[in-house]
Amino acid sequence: MILFIFLDGVGLGSDDGQKNPFVFAEMPNMQKLLQGQKLLASTAPFIGEEASLLSIDACLGVTGLPQSATGQSVLLTGRNIPYEIGYHYGPKPDKATAAYLSEGGLFGTLNRSGKRVALVNAYPDMYFEGINSGKRLYSAIPQAAVNAGLRLFRDVDLLADRAISADFTAAGWHERKLAPDVKILHPFDAGKKLATLASDYDFAFFEYWLTDYAGHNQNLDEAVILLEQFDVVLGGLLNASDENLLILITSDHGNIEDLSTRRHTENHVPLLLIGDEREREYFDKVIDLTGVYHAILKALI
Repeated sequence: MILFIFLDGVGLGSDDGQKNPFVFAEMPNMQKLLQGQKLLASTAPFIGEEASLLSIDACLGVTGLPQSATGQSVLLTGRNIPYEIGYHYGPKPDKATAAYLSEGGLFGTLNRSGKRVALVNAYPDMYFEGINSGKRLYSAIPQAAVNAGLRLFRDVDLLADRAISADFTAAGWHERKLAPDVKILHPFDAGKKLATLASDYDFAFFEYWLTDYAGHNQNLDEAVILLEQFDVVLGGLLNASDENLLILITSDHGNIEDLSTRRHTENHVPLLLIGDEREREYFDKVIDLTGVYHAILKALI
């Protein structure tokens, strides 16, 4: 089983505390996995008893800053899409990028092979209203899931514990009055819930985009709070995870690790693997975003 946690806009940065919130953030669960080290460029490559950390390229030989639509689509297809179409693009897929997702990418490949697959994010009713009206476009990940024939989870699924909110805790659902009956979770409990959801599938995918927002906002204090909350979620996830579960955490491009700019960065992104060392070995040769897709298929098919 694989749980793919996608953290939007997270690169491996320097140890400069004035611009990198990973330097100041208290992340004991992450540091335990990395034997006391922080999630920085200088830490990778790392292979420990519980986890491995690789540094992988998100620029893919194409000039310009990497973008969300193409970066996410590369992770989902294993194709060097920016190189093939000649540019990085985002945040939502353009026509050229969307064409690569027509068969559902990773979701479609695994689904057609008979694997139990899910995108475990819950989406509010207003999201579907925007899609159906044409006022909102799918981003690459839900677009691939829909093209693969997967059902996107809604508020009823969140209420029934079949899905999890994009902010982990569902606090945002209450702030925006999206579903007042939804329970707000402590971050640790949210991590446990994510582990429970992942145990129902061969491949579960969770998309977390608040890290990219934090990078664009350039607020160091807010970014530190966000990362520390994620570490508590990680603690709950590790506490409740099945021993057969491989947790994969990666990103599409850098951003939050360098708050000196509102723009994306050219930094490598982390590929963090948590679980059995033999399962982690499938990813040993991954050097850029294209390799993640192929390694997942080797591990699952």
